[in-house]
Amino acid sequence: MKIKTQRLNVIRQLISDNKVGSQEELLSLLESEGFSTTQATLSRDLKALKVAKRPDIDGGYAYVLPENDDQRDEEDGSEVFPVSGLESIEFSGNMAVIKTRPGFANSIASVIDSHGPFEVLGTIAGDDTILLISKEGVSRPDVINALSLFMPGLKKKLV
Repeated sequence: MKIKTQRLNVIRQLISDNKVGSQEELLSLLESEGFSTTQATLSRDLKALKVAKRPDIDGGYAYVLPENDDQRDEEDGSEVFPVSGLESIEFSGNMAVIKTRPGFANSIASVIDSHGPFEVLGTIAGDDTILLISKEGVSRPDVINALSLFMPGLKKKLV
């Protein structure tokens, strides 16, 4: 859902900008940003964002975001299969054509479908091309942000 993508982006920003030590504290910060959610939803959001809790210099704990996957891929040469087979993504209206290396389209479409982002209505895959259809009223940036949560490096592939 559009709100979910916005909420995830706000959670990222709040954790980056503040020392957040508990879900209760994060819920309070989210409410001050206009997002009312439950602890269970927040817990799922933190899991989706791969947020960890680490000791801080004050002797307590604070939430931290994972290291930048795009940067890690460039530094150590590792890529995530099957997402490493993604070549490009180009939008037209509420559809996107995703070009992949030969033989990768089904695997990448399966990854998208298994994550089930609200913004995506569905995918159809061939050998090296995926047709992605987004839901009505969902913006391209929302689709990209939703896919980027589990497809590192996607933003570099926009045409």
